[in-house]
Amino acid sequence: MYIFLCEDSIDGIFTGVYDAWASNYGHRNVALTTHAPDNYTLFDEYITVTTDIEKSRKVADTLRRRLGEEVYSQICDAASAMEESGSRTRQLPKADAIYRTIVLGLSLKEGRRVMAYLGEPYINRVFQLSRATGNEAHHLLGFLRFQELENGVLFARIHPKNDVLPLLGDHFSDRLPEENFMIYDETRKKAALHRKGSYFFLTGTEGLNEEMLHRFSPEELEYQRLWCGFFESIAIEARCNPKLQNQNIPKRFQKDTVEFTFTSRS
Repeated sequence: MYIFLCEDSIDGIFTGVYDAWASNYGHRNVALTTHAPDNYTLFDEYITVTTDIEKSRKVADTLRRRLGEEVYSQICDAASAMEESGSRTRQLPKADAIYRTIVLGLSLKEGRRVMAYLGEPYINRVFQLSRATGNEAHHLLGFLRFQELENGVLFARIHPKNDVLPLLGDHFSDRLPEENFMIYDETRKKAALHRKGSYFFLTGTEGLNEEMLHRFSPEELEYQRLWCGFFESIAIEARCNPKLQNQNIPKRFQKDTVEFTFTSRS
């Protein structure tokens, strides 16, 4: 078996798909993974994949043309999902599930229906991964809070399990086209940046001035004070229900929400 070791990203996995397909080893004789195994097997050959944007683009173009935008989006969402590594999970590797889904889709006469084949374990795996990313992005569309910095940029900090920045950047570019904003994924140390009148782009955050991100405009601080005052005034102490509150807004989102952080900053 030839095992292709890919970077855990859309471009990394798509490059792995390209290299595995072009290797001519045969689909049954190749596998893709984003994590090096705990123990290398004796009779398998491991091939390190170097991420190549051009190869990734060719795979993306083929998927869009042959399988359609909906399937392409689901595959991208699956590639963006978090995957546990090592022996902690016995699930089909994410990259391999994506590869086999693409192989099946391109072999079908109606490739756009490939995600309907949920009886196939790899299709089901891609579906579950895609749903996990989509669900988290959906939650963050409701929980994400922008704060105005001193320089007028709208800033939001998130700590998602899955790589949802592309989905959030696309949504808020449409909702806030005339605003300069930044959504900072502190977990992955990257951000979605949007300049008013244009589209967003993703970038690494090496050298980011963290101190600047805590300098809010006077108007922002006043609105936070007013909002948190309203939040507290409508609360009924006798009906305090932390369990229900944590169901409505999970704890992992609370640290990035003004209502839960303003008091500690005051």
